[in-house]
Amino acid sequence: MTGSRLLTALLLAGLGCLLAVGVAWRPAGVVPRAPAADRIAPLMVLAAWDRSRAGAWSTGDPAALDRLYAPGSAAGAADRALLAAYAERGLRVTGLRMQRAAVVVLIAEADRTVLRVTDRVVGATATGRGGRAALPRDGWSMRTVVLARVGEEWRVVEVRDQARPVASTDVTSRSENP
Repeated sequence: MTGSRLLTALLLAGLGCLLAVGVAWRPAGVVPRAPAADRIAPLMVLAAWDRSRAGAWSTGDPAALDRLYAPGSAAGAADRALLAAYAERGLRVTGLRMQRAAVVVLIAEADRTVLRVTDRVVGATATGRGGRAALPRDGWSMRTVVLARVGEEWRVVEVRDQARPVASTDVTSRSENP
């Protein structure tokens, strides 16, 4: 091998090593992000679930609402009770839409997804014999939503409200450390 070819081969080998190290190396504490498809699929599941929930509310269909939740889900029981309260007053809720400020995918598995969601209800209207009334816009809420796949359907297993970041830091900012 001539000197220039040897030098070129060494440079290419060195560049290859640097690229391999650069791709594999990341600063301490930096967690690699999941591929975009792994982050987007759970968001699509949540959006489809929200549309199905809005449909159940707009038709006042408790059975359709029940199919969206896992058996024994406390969130499902609360949602059904609220739907029943509106129905008892002769009201249907249409235009129910969730506006999201943030969604963080915590777990994305084939049969289980855990999301941290910051969202609020917007655009809902209560309709009954007395006419229509726009429902007030909800405040922003942060919650952890656990969904599980049952057959081909995704169902909500659990919804845990999270403390607002401001509220949680307010408590700790006045604490005294020994």
